[in-house]
Amino acid sequence: MLIQHFQMMARYNTLANRKLYEACSQLTDEERKRIRPAFFKSIHGTLNHIMVGDRIWMGRFEGKQMPSTNLDAILYEEFDELQQVRVIEDERIEAWMSGLNEDFLSKTISYVNNQGNQHTDPVNLLLAHFFNHQTHHRGQIHDLLSQTEIPPPSLDMHRILRP
Repeated sequence: MLIQHFQMMARYNTLANRKLYEACSQLTDEERKRIRPAFFKSIHGTLNHIMVGDRIWMGRFEGKQMPSTNLDAILYEEFDELQQVRVIEDERIEAWMSGLNEDFLSKTISYVNNQGNQHTDPVNLLLAHFFNHQTHHRGQIHDLLSQTEIPPPSLDMHRILRP
């Protein structure tokens, strides 16, 4: 049951990102990069942060040592390139989640957080965090979009996943 839940979350993640990026694509580059009252300073900065987080956690899920550094890094200055790699990353996430199994869910992952502290947490908790992190920051971008001329899209899971 938990496997299907995480697979559903991966699908939701892909579709929510598509809707969000579609709205953001209607902004000028200046508007996307405008400094606003937000933790990652701008829509563009927050979109990049989600990518940073996704890559850190996916690396950890794949067994790599991935420290939580440079959480505010701008991986892609150009929105078009960021949007293209978002699509690829979402495909990667969905493909990886499609192979999820009970054995992996029963494991723990050890990692170093952004304060340099070592932690060991159960995989099911980390997978839940992974998807919650994405949703949390999409919500911030939703708020930042409401400060522009572009109406923020509905990102409600039941609306996006409705058959």
